[in-house]
Amino acid sequence: MSDLEDGGQGREDELDLASRLRQEHHQSLKLWLRMLSCTVRIENEIRARLRASFGITLPRFDLMAQLERHPEGLRMGELSKRMMVTGGNVTGITDQLEREKLVERMPDPQDRRAWAVRLTPAGRKAFADMAAVHERWIEEMLADIPAEDKASLIGLLASMKGRLRIADPK
Repeated sequence: MSDLEDGGQGREDELDLASRLRQEHHQSLKLWLRMLSCTVRIENEIRARLRASFGITLPRFDLMAQLERHPEGLRMGELSKRMMVTGGNVTGITDQLEREKLVERMPDPQDRRAWAVRLTPAGRKAFADMAAVHERWIEEMLADIPAEDKASLIGLLASMKGRLRIADPK
């Protein structure tokens, strides 16, 4: 079995999205599935660790991360855009976090019909604790990748992001 056929892991017992690749597949498809495979593996591990260590889901952690970057708060629509999920999803996550007193809703000063959400002091403390551990997990998972390879990948992915041909939904 070739490196392409086994997902680049060198182990036949480990199947993931990249395991579908064959030599004849287009290079762009190979790249996409390889990136997706890495992302899904890391995301699944983070999901499991967040749940086991903090009893929180990844979407709730992500919403808190957005709010941590904006202490003044964000409107629900802005949260939805930043998280790339529906407004209903944001509302459900916000409801849960509000019940736990980790976030609070407040009227938006620019639009009385809209609501903004911000972390409470308890939410800021809880997120800071989780974020520090989360960062250690990422460091641990990527520890075997040499620093120069990380720097190269960051540069290559930044270049790729700038060159992607994505249709504008507007």
